[in-house]
Amino acid sequence: MQLPFLSSSAAAASPGWQSSSWFNPSALAKLFPLDRTEYLVTAFLIYLARITGEAELQLGWTPASDGSQAGCKAVDPLIASVVPMEAIIDLAHDFEEIRKTVAIEFAQLREHASFARDLTARFPSLRAVGALRSCQPWPIGITITADSRSAAGDLSSNASSEIVLSGDLLTFEVCALDGSFRWHFDASRLAPEQIDRMTQQLQTLLRGVTADAGQSVRELDILPADERGHLLEELNRTAAAYPSERCIHELFEQQVRRTPDAIALVHEDEHLSYGELNARANRLAHHLIALGVKPDQPVAICLQRSPAMVVGVLAILKAGGAYLPLDPAYPSARLRQIVDDAEPQLLLCDAAGRSALGADALADVSVFDLDRAAPAWAERSPSDPELRTLGLTSRHLAYIIYTSGSTGTPKGVEMSHGSLVNSLAPPPGNGVRKRTLQFATLNFDVSSQELFICWKDGGALVLVREETRRNFSDLLEFVKREAIERLFLPFVALNHFAEVWGAQQVLLPSLSEIYTAGERLQATPLLRAFFEAHPKARLINQYGSTEINVIAEHRLAADPSCWPELPPIGRPIANTRVYLLDGDGAPVPFGAVGELYIGGAGVARGYLNR
Repeated sequence: MQLPFLSSSAAAASPGWQSSSWFNPSALAKLFPLDRTEYLVTAFLIYLARITGEAELQLGWTPASDGSQAGCKAVDPLIASVVPMEAIIDLAHDFEEIRKTVAIEFAQLREHASFARDLTARFPSLRAVGALRSCQPWPIGITITADSRSAAGDLSSNASSEIVLSGDLLTFEVCALDGSFRWHFDASRLAPEQIDRMTQQLQTLLRGVTADAGQSVRELDILPADERGHLLEELNRTAAAYPSERCIHELFEQQVRRTPDAIALVHEDEHLSYGELNARANRLAHHLIALGVKPDQPVAICLQRSPAMVVGVLAILKAGGAYLPLDPAYPSARLRQIVDDAEPQLLLCDAAGRSALGADALADVSVFDLDRAAPAWAERSPSDPELRTLGLTSRHLAYIIYTSGSTGTPKGVEMSHGSLVNSLAPPPGNGVRKRTLQFATLNFDVSSQELFICWKDGGALVLVREETRRNFSDLLEFVKREAIERLFLPFVALNHFAEVWGAQQVLLPSLSEIYTAGERLQATPLLRAFFEAHPKARLINQYGSTEINVIAEHRLAADPSCWPELPPIGRPIANTRVYLLDGDGAPVPFGAVGELYIGGAGVARGYLNR
């Protein structure tokens, strides 16, 4: 068993042992001193079960000396002087039921307390066995003592060094004389501030017990009022103004009006200005509207990365539909599963898309090839469709992206325009135009970030051929040649990118931002070396899921030598609330592990057909 809020999981070569001050819990003031020990140990075990989520606990136990061991100092360093304590904590029980269970364990521990002395008296040669000395196999332990006179501070330099530490990380010492307690802890792994919080949390739990001993212990509050307020309120004060009534494609149209001649899209030798790209998308959008596309209607799109793919996405959004991305690289069975579940009436595709889907999947869908030389919509109006005429609002869907299915059947996540707009509200680029690589496939939600973070600031979106995208040696040269300034790469891809760079040593002078998400970020030596060679580039660690595009963001320091090995994911973005709750829906203490609950403007509407 380990505490969840360690600053380091590995013990230092020389642990920095410290002791807290003695604390006499006021909640137990009315109890007889001899009863307080049992109450304290029971409360501590309940506390451990609550913060770790473990019902079966095993700790080290050192009982109070009964005086019969006087003159047996040779026994003290033996492992057997610390014996295992086992307890099963059923959080559905009330405090008194658990206290009875602990009392039974107490009796067994007292019965075997003399085991070490008896064994070494019978076999004196065991005292010379080095493996039995100074060993603490349990991270957390409990020590009962009859001495409350020792002061707090550095354990190695005061009288408390005579205490038998029953835990390798933490020892909970209880004074049997008056029911006070203190902590002995390895400060290299457990911060003193955390010890102070644990004291207050244990005191809060004890107050709950004395106020209502009949409630199940899972319902006992362990958070002091100030910590609860900090976790639930202060850390979630993220309200910020954003254009909540805007649709996501309006950010693009706004830039069209500002800089119609600026380059919006680059694909090999083809360059489209904002005005040209908008006109192409509008013509197709008007055609889709004439075909009956309505707000929230899924429109499938299955194309290779090309200008036609980008035009198709914009056209579906402008027509009021929700684009349903189908990756041509996916197996036909997977694509058919999505089509059968979403039941789109229209499909935008190219030859690769037709081939990937197969004839069966195309049988019940109206198919439109976007790679035709003379499409039927070429003569449609180049003007923006009117949102009011369409009845389109920010509450309608922008896309439906299916989850991977790693936790079950893939589900179609319905993401609204307003939610996407909120995810872009904090200006990542501070309004600066950046050439942005379009790396992700459309069936990953980060692709919407690539498109609209780029366009809202007037940047150029640069498409890369699939062959180049898969070959990181070629991709490195491509990023240099195209003067890419912003990249979105999942950690595994980013680390491989840095590895290839390490072999080729190609400097990327234009690169200024790299966003990473999708997997846990690790500050590997390869990654540090890459950013040391590119001091102008900043690394931004984002955390999100298909159900909410971006939850939290952390911008790492410019100096890679300052990075922790596992950088944090940061704080919630604007208008996002994050709660860490236990299995019963109660907030867990600061620093503890819990289930992540997310609320706010960025959360998807729900799952399609569910």
